[in-house]
Amino acid sequence: MKACRHFNQCRVEGALMEADKKKLALNIVSSKVNHKGFGAGAIDLSNVSGIIIDGDEAYLDEGTLHAKSKIEKGIKFSTNKEDVPNGRKAWIVWVAVDRTEEGSYYAGMSACEMLIDTEARRGWKILAEHVNKMDGAMKRKFIFDGLSESERTALRNQLIAHNEDWWNRSDQSLKDALS
Repeated sequence: MKACRHFNQCRVEGALMEADKKKLALNIVSSKVNHKGFGAGAIDLSNVSGIIIDGDEAYLDEGTLHAKSKIEKGIKFSTNKEDVPNGRKAWIVWVAVDRTEEGSYYAGMSACEMLIDTEARRGWKILAEHVNKMDGAMKRKFIFDGLSESERTALRNQLIAHNEDWWNRSDQSLKDALS
């Protein structure tokens, strides 16, 4: 540490130097690394993605993990459905992928409802429900409550189009739920 003329100046400069050494960073936790200490036990989201179902269309949107999907951008969300009287129903389906010796497969999936009024730039969703449903997908559950037949068909078609081999290796309960 450099020489200081005043005690307070030394304390401040010393604290700044210590702060530079101990900067915290947002780490992406992966199962490929043995994490210890700060961040240990954090959730690994490296194998989770989101599929948007908007009407009869389903598409993969990498912005879903940060609530920045195409459908969510520019929308002010409320937890009160009455704030979005003209909203159309849309879904985020959290998809967890796992891998065996045979290859990757769709391991868990759960659907979360939203209402979107693009014109009014308003929306409804319950963040806690989205977190819990994402957790369900990560725990290898299949939750499709509320999805209509056409929405299930759109989801199935998107999963097959994205990777048919993954679909073929997936559990029969997923295939039954989406047929």
